[in-house]
Amino acid sequence: MRFALMTEPQQGYRYQDILDAARAAKAAGFETYFRSDHYSSFPGEEGQPATDCWTTLAGLARDTFGIGLGSMVSPVTFRIPGSYAKVVATVVEMAEGATIEMGIGAGWNEGEHAALGIPYPGTVERVDRMEEQLAIIRGLWDEPDGWSFEGEHYQVRGALFRPRGPRPNVIVGGVGRPRSCRLGAQYADEYNISSSNPAEVREVNARLDDACEKVGRDPRTLTRSVMAGVLVGRNAADYAARRDRQIAIFGGDVDSAAAWLDERADRWILGTPDDARRMIGEYKATGVDRLLFQDFLPQDLDHIAVMGELIE
Repeated sequence: MRFALMTEPQQGYRYQDILDAARAAKAAGFETYFRSDHYSSFPGEEGQPATDCWTTLAGLARDTFGIGLGSMVSPVTFRIPGSYAKVVATVVEMAEGATIEMGIGAGWNEGEHAALGIPYPGTVERVDRMEEQLAIIRGLWDEPDGWSFEGEHYQVRGALFRPRGPRPNVIVGGVGRPRSCRLGAQYADEYNISSSNPAEVREVNARLDDACEKVGRDPRTLTRSVMAGVLVGRNAADYAARRDRQIAIFGGDVDSAAAWLDERADRWILGTPDDARRMIGEYKATGVDRLLFQDFLPQDLDHIAVMGELIE
């Protein structure tokens, strides 16, 4: 099983913080550094800096070496498909051989759209747009010059897409709802399962197998990954200190620690290294190809180092 680090830079990260985290991820042995794509700050204190995802990934493409880079995931509401493809193609060229991964999602945080005047259609339209965006992104990289596409929301006529370097790894994520499984089977290189315990991961894997078979795809060609929250310490005292800080960021207090942990115990990697390795083993037993460690502790580079000690 492979391992990647996923961070939430909308929690007040400046570019230097993002660069430090990516370099720490490389030093810790993670194959890819992912960042979220949000324009408002959460969880934690409101009004913190929330940098643009792909602008900072472009910077990392020049300032880091030997680690893949990607978004998890970029909402279709933020960028039109042709523009998004052009931005990512540029980052691919800037990365000079490093793997670039583009997660694509429908978007969900209405407030961050309203705060910046970004249109936020209803759920069905957002997913419709997501499907068309996936089709266009695959077409711009995979189809010959002159390719065209006619959708309800987007049209491409006589495409001439340059630079067209290696196509990035296309990721669709979710919790295994029928349409997201079909979109993953039809368009994605990888399906990322989020907010799910190992038993739920097995169920989603079965649904993905069925979806692949329905579109005529060998299920073995669809990479499966899981994104799990991670909160670990080198020992019990170190873990307790991080736990209290994490709960405060999420708006709780120490007195609510037991309830906070119980809510996440079956789908987060929590505790000392021995505790964490047991949970990692449970995810590995589901047969997924990759585990993304989701880190909600901003500017804690030692936390990244501890996570790195868990991957083998």
